[in-house]
Amino acid sequence: MTLLYAALTGASFVLLFGVVYWSTANYMTRQIDATVASELAEIRADAQGGGEQGLRGVVRDVSGRAPGYFYLLQDPSGTVLAGNLPALQPLPGAREWPGSARRRGNTTSGVRGSGQVLPGGDYLFVGLGTHQLHEMKEMVVKSFLIGLGLAMLLALAGGSIMSQGVVRRIETVSQTSRDIVGGDLQRRIPVAGSGDEFDHLAISLNAMLDRIQALMEGLRQVSTDIAHDLRTPLTRLRQRLELAQRRGVDAAAIDELLEATLREIDSILGTFGALLRIAQIESGARKAGFAEVDLNELLHTVIEVYQPAVEEKGQTLLHAVAAGLKVRGDRELLTQMFANLLENAIRHSPDGAHLEVQAHAGGDRAEVAVADNGPGIPAAARPKVLQRFFRLEGSRTTPGNGLGLSLAAAVAGLHETQLELRDNAPGLRVRVSLPLTEK
Repeated sequence: MTLLYAALTGASFVLLFGVVYWSTANYMTRQIDATVASELAEIRADAQGGGEQGLRGVVRDVSGRAPGYFYLLQDPSGTVLAGNLPALQPLPGAREWPGSARRRGNTTSGVRGSGQVLPGGDYLFVGLGTHQLHEMKEMVVKSFLIGLGLAMLLALAGGSIMSQGVVRRIETVSQTSRDIVGGDLQRRIPVAGSGDEFDHLAISLNAMLDRIQALMEGLRQVSTDIAHDLRTPLTRLRQRLELAQRRGVDAAAIDELLEATLREIDSILGTFGALLRIAQIESGARKAGFAEVDLNELLHTVIEVYQPAVEEKGQTLLHAVAAGLKVRGDRELLTQMFANLLENAIRHSPDGAHLEVQAHAGGDRAEVAVADNGPGIPAAARPKVLQRFFRLEGSRTTPGNGLGLSLAAAVAGLHETQLELRDNAPGLRVRVSLPLTEK
């Protein structure tokens, strides 16, 4: 990076020097040509009507008094008639004479001027010494070399400082990564607070690390909970089979044993089925089948299915669902989500509890809420109940596998929303916001 930075700086400096050098030299050359052309015209005008003798007199006169100018008047044979320059090849137009010319004791190397072939064949040349032009060019070159040297030193120093800063921050990221690989999942990349690209990268990577840590902790928790949830039914299965093996049982007892065994196996299969269903939902594969869904019809269907369970527990279920709520999504999964929410409310609320299902349009979204006045969920546990296998009951003796809300949360995530668990004072209110389809 340092060498590249220095090379770009040097290339830019050379380009700038070329432009300045060419522009300055070209400007001074044009100035000399304009001055010489004006002097030629003035000599011709002063000698007008005097013939060759008059022109000689004018050239001799200006040769002795015009500082910095050089003159030459020669005949067709090349003999110098007047002036302070040796004979030249009679070429018309602007030209540069590289030889040395002497003027009042001062010698100049190089003369630039313009010549004219007169009607009688004589050749008249007027020039200016190019000493100042050469000095200017030398000064520009010298200034360029000094400036280039300083610029390269600054570029190398600046590039080195920049590179050290970049390498230091990259090494910080690398060291943090090595610490995390070593097992310190709490480590995060420090944010300098400057708001630069490294800070943006650090913030993004830290968010990714937070997500990875949460997933790993969730995986450990899921593994533990699966072990707990499967150990109990498998233990019961083994006990029944051992009991049947140790003593003789009649056909009725065997049938009862087989029926209980099948129930335990169905429970286990249901747990794995729910896990596979959550994994399928979270993969996003079901998005391809999204279509317009009438939320009013869907919610009334779910309410109708669970009405007998509500009546069996002596609970009351009120519903206020606005008509014309159309959302885009997977009808089967949305049905499953609202069914899980209503089933949880019924199961965890006591007999005689009051349940509500509400749905209305709020701007461009459909706001759906399932509420109860049961025991509710403590605020600290609300984020955890959306995790797989998490249950408020630590003993895990009651039926269930802790996947109902997890499945509902996965469906909400697939539809680009999330479950909001709020206090219903008393009880729990679960809110879902789904985007309405355009009318």
